[in-house]
Amino acid sequence: MTAILSHITLDTGKNPEYSIIWLHGLGADGQDWVPIVEEIHLPVAVRYIFPHAPHRPVTINGGYVMRAWYDIISEDIGARQDVIGVRVSQTQIEALIAREVARGIKPANIFLAGFSQGGAVALHTAIRQNVKLAGVLVLSAYLPLADKLASEAASVSQQTPIFMAHGRNDPIVPCALGIASREALLASAYKVEWHEYSMEHTVSAQELRDIQSWLTARLVDMTKG
Repeated sequence: MTAILSHITLDTGKNPEYSIIWLHGLGADGQDWVPIVEEIHLPVAVRYIFPHAPHRPVTINGGYVMRAWYDIISEDIGARQDVIGVRVSQTQIEALIAREVARGIKPANIFLAGFSQGGAVALHTAIRQNVKLAGVLVLSAYLPLADKLASEAASVSQQTPIFMAHGRNDPIVPCALGIASREALLASAYKVEWHEYSMEHTVSAQELRDIQSWLTARLVDMTKG
């Protein structure tokens, strides 16, 4: 049984029926995205979960130990990838999903979200679920292990809506890598809403408004259903 990651939990109201598991980027921690709760206004109560990635040596940073969802082996992040690290993080996020289900949240009411490395793990995990999730937000990130998409993705995950956003001038995760990931997902019949901004490896005010609109639309549809 996978141990539950240390994390921050914030409920925006009583007895939330929806959860958003939000993963931070390399070298940050769960606290990094806590301010999003005040930035995004949603029509129903939700539970935000901000997990802390484990500490591990990161090759590209000279082996310096920091919070990371997986190792970064090369500057070409789309080439040599830490397969084991990505898969371990997947199981850790799945443990958080399972805990939410045990607490009464339906899988179809659970969103995954993440920035950079966190977005990569969120996307990787979402498409391997044998149940439809509420959606996945992939911010300044990409699809890791893209060559495994056809063989490992669960067919039901094609029903999980995907929001992808990227800065055109991103020097850390090139926009071209995000676009290639989008195209791979579209070719595999995933529903992807793509947003592109004039920014680097960050989040913009317009992006936050677009995230709010996308989440609101998903939540309104679910409450109607």
